[in-house]
Amino acid sequence: MSMKKIKKGDTVKVIAGKDKGKEGKVLKVEDEKVLVEGIATVKKHTKANQQNPKGGIITMESAIDASNVMYMHKGQPTRIGFKTVDDKNGKKKKVRVAKSTGEVID
Repeated sequence: MSMKKIKKGDTVKVIAGKDKGKEGKVLKVEDEKVLVEGIATVKKHTKANQQNPKGGIITMESAIDASNVMYMHKGQPTRIGFKTVDDKNGKKKKVRVAKSTGEVID
């Protein structure tokens, strides 16, 4: 299991591209791409089907590279690092840490 720096449900800020400066919630993480709510919207032409009987043009989010977003921690964009801590059973556990404050994120 590999740990990712950006996870589903995180609030992120776009730092590069046409939507630079916008913030949103991560809907999906796949490979090194993220799908952010309301960011990188594209129009897609669809055929008629059972869910959309008329078909037509729909607006949807497009995936953007994970390197173009920064995690938002307490209203400020920050980088993410990893640290091992002892859990209640005395085992080591790898957790995400905000580089700006040093606080554990998870």
